[in-house]
Amino acid sequence: MSMIFFACVVRVRDGLPLSASTDFHFNQDFLECRKRLKALSSILAQYPSRGTAKGRDLSIHFLSSGDIACMAICSSNYSTIMAFCFLEELQWEFAASYDTTSISLASRPYAFLEFDNIIQKVKCHFNCASGSRTKANWEKIEEELKFWPPVQLKLEDTELMNGMTNGGHAGVHVEVVPTYRMQRVTPLGILSLVLNIMCGALNLIRGVHLAEYSFQEDHEGIGNVIAFFLPFLACVFQCYLYLFYSSARKVKTFVLFFSVCLCNIYLYGLRNLWQIAFHIGVASLSSYQILTRQLMEKQPDCGV
Repeated sequence: MSMIFFACVVRVRDGLPLSASTDFHFNQDFLECRKRLKALSSILAQYPSRGTAKGRDLSIHFLSSGDIACMAICSSNYSTIMAFCFLEELQWEFAASYDTTSISLASRPYAFLEFDNIIQKVKCHFNCASGSRTKANWEKIEEELKFWPPVQLKLEDTELMNGMTNGGHAGVHVEVVPTYRMQRVTPLGILSLVLNIMCGALNLIRGVHLAEYSFQEDHEGIGNVIAFFLPFLACVFQCYLYLFYSSARKVKTFVLFFSVCLCNIYLYGLRNLWQIAFHIGVASLSSYQILTRQLMEKQPDCGV
């Protein structure tokens, strides 16, 4: 059966369990998986923020952020996306309920046992197939996992992790999945950044000067002030979109481009046709560079 069986919140630095769901599963496979989850929780600080330990029938998923990590035991056929949607919601609920100071000062296991009620509520919600997707931010998690997939562990290896935590010398095999990065910045891309920064600076300077005049004498010129500041912000965001990956890049790029075009057309009279053409041309070049700079797959260096 595809479902979440168990969930808990632990402290990342030492694996101290802070709260956990009440489970009534006593079969041997589940109990073994619980032991491996405990072993894994003690060394979460060594791993990225997302990870999955796959087994034949059961899998462990974990999501860490700041001082805490949320972990879950699910059936192996349970959707990985849904599992991380569940963990993200659990993490949000816990962070909203307790501050970092109380988490740091916790000295005994299950210091926040009352949070068990919320864990049970969220777990039941996600195990209900009819309403789980409506609550979870499915598309956001799906895209994040596509470009920043969780580290993949083998469930059997967590026994070795436990030995290593206790001072043993057993090695742990970790299967590292590829991570994704943007392609190299091209000379034309650098040119578009420089021109974009220049256009942004011109818009900012003109906008500030016009704002000083408008607020003192001519309040009717506030529309022109806004028309200078919006392209300035658009130039900043275009530089960001070119340098860093962002979801819905294409939509954001077109919105920024049309904002620059409309604002410059509105400023006709304060700018001549050549100036308007220059700003729209730079925005076009930047948009083209953003859309043509794709993600590239970077193979792991395997510790070399």
